[in-house]
Amino acid sequence: MKAPAIRLLALLPLLLTACVQRQAALPPAPQVATPVAGSAATLPGYKVQVGDMLYIRLYLNPELNEEVVVRPDGMISTAIAEDVMAYNRAPSEISASLREKYRTLLTDPQISVIVHSFAPNRVYVAGEVGSPGEFITVGPNLTVTQAIARAGGVKLSASRENIFILRRGDGDKPQAMAVDYMAAITGKDPAADVRLAQYDVVYVPRTGVYEAYTFWNQFVQQFVPFNWGFTYNINPSNN
Repeated sequence: MKAPAIRLLALLPLLLTACVQRQAALPPAPQVATPVAGSAATLPGYKVQVGDMLYIRLYLNPELNEEVVVRPDGMISTAIAEDVMAYNRAPSEISASLREKYRTLLTDPQISVIVHSFAPNRVYVAGEVGSPGEFITVGPNLTVTQAIARAGGVKLSASRENIFILRRGDGDKPQAMAVDYMAAITGKDPAADVRLAQYDVVYVPRTGVYEAYTFWNQFVQQFVPFNWGFTYNINPSNN
């Protein structure tokens, strides 16, 4: 074996250790606060989404009751009020905005907004899963393990402890939550299998061990002339 190859082999344990440590200290996504435990998180209150059908009810003026659908631009329009922002707002917030608009016609409008039908839930799974992408459901929000199952499960290269949920909070600010996937699927901590909110992103990172293997496979074996086999002569008389 050549001298450079011997020196590289001597340094290999240190390089692999550094690679594993670097992965273990993986920082959260830029401009996202330090992840909180997913098991401690609760789903935010429902916010109206594009495609939701809203029932506008006026208790004292039922002739003005109507149904409207949230447009792609996030707005709704009624017979009295045009272009009222509905997207990502609570029904009570929309009611307050409509109340101000309706005061031009009514003295004391009593308005409530009821979500009659909901747009499908959309969540996204990325990273070390079989089939990353967008997943659309109707009904109860998916849990973390359900979303990952729909994405084909985690790969052998995936971390099973350090899975992250990226969510847009108040003011559209990004938030991050850490989930112990292994604890969720083994039942060690059922609370870790949290439900996902609309447009959540589940990110499954690689393990440090897999990063070390990738380094070995892509770098060491390409440049170090190893010969793991041996040869022998089955016909000694030819020597």
